[in-house]
Amino acid sequence: MTECTSRRGILKAAAALPAMGGLPWRSARAQAANTVKIALLCDFGGTYRDVTGPTELACIRQAAAEFSNRGFNVEVLYGDNQNKPDVGSNLARQWIDRDGVDVVVDGGASSVALAVNDVVREKNKVFLNTSSATSDLTGSKCSPNTVHWTYDTWMLAKSTGGATVKAGGDTWYFVTADYAFGHALERDTTTFVRNAGGKVLGSVRTPFPGTTDFSSFILQAQASKAKVIGLANAGSDTVNCIKQAAEFGLTKRGIKLASLLMFLPDVHAIGLQTAQGLICTETFYWDLNDRTRAFTKKMRPNISVPLCMNHAGGYAAVLHYLKAAADMGVAQARANGVETVNRMKAMPCDDDCFGPGQIRQDGRKLHPAYLFEVKKPEESRGEWDYYKLLQTTPSEEAFRPLGDGGCSFVKA
Repeated sequence: MTECTSRRGILKAAAALPAMGGLPWRSARAQAANTVKIALLCDFGGTYRDVTGPTELACIRQAAAEFSNRGFNVEVLYGDNQNKPDVGSNLARQWIDRDGVDVVVDGGASSVALAVNDVVREKNKVFLNTSSATSDLTGSKCSPNTVHWTYDTWMLAKSTGGATVKAGGDTWYFVTADYAFGHALERDTTTFVRNAGGKVLGSVRTPFPGTTDFSSFILQAQASKAKVIGLANAGSDTVNCIKQAAEFGLTKRGIKLASLLMFLPDVHAIGLQTAQGLICTETFYWDLNDRTRAFTKKMRPNISVPLCMNHAGGYAAVLHYLKAAADMGVAQARANGVETVNRMKAMPCDDDCFGPGQIRQDGRKLHPAYLFEVKKPEESRGEWDYYKLLQTTPSEEAFRPLGDGGCSFVKA
């Protein structure tokens, strides 16, 4: 196996990870017929580095290693999308046209994923989306070449947003990252708030990428007198918002922060003293059951940040793709992305991160969603022990109903 990159900066970003070979890139023409090329496209140096980046790469390498004796080879490439749609789509096109890549994994920021979604469909390859949140990927922008694995804005809105309203948070003000993901998360959460009888008092859009100082936006939200400030952002933006809100003493004044997309590495960065009591939704937690604990133990020597659902999604999605490729034959899998995704949909999913599941007709991977509360410092039993489970939404209820998304190829 080999991993490759076209960007010197990524070599530095992933330097701590163990290499899996060092062969140079080969052209698409020279690619062996029994070799599958998988490329991870995400953020290796910016806002989302800790929740995707090197740790997700390590998880994808693990999935590839588990297929090292199945009669075909797996090569893993990776690159930094810089959270820019043009950079991501150009890199995906280059990988496919020049380097013979068969599968693009992750995508990163929703605006990037939507652009990559079009490229992969045009080239009839496979897109395994593992961290982009917009529910449009299985709705108005659905593609027969795409599987949306880990979570989406509809699910997050229902789980975290819905629970917050039920707990009395019936007036909201949003601090929203100004791109496709933030807009979709605000939109979907607004629907659940209003359906539950709540009100949205306003919102403010924050530059993405482009700022680490959210103080003026937080004070604007505070001035609205809303009971809940909904953080429709992720990664270091969420971390900075929560830290700065704590500095202003918002939660001490009774204002609830709803972190609509928060990951375990974010809690690690914030610290339990500040993050305690926050609620969030993930579809994977390392200490959820025996299988998740076993997976984490296996990965622990190769990672430096806590595992979150994005990392687990990279492992599980690639593993299921490789199972499908082995089942249908590598040559056929490489030749037709739509047929390969159809085979993935036809096969039941099962892995140590998410357990049993399935991929729906619109490309939505179904599995349970878990609502967590961040523990108090005195409740934590040790390293990475940050969550306590509040409720579980079963897979058949966690995601938007198939008929409500507007996917063009979904049969009535």
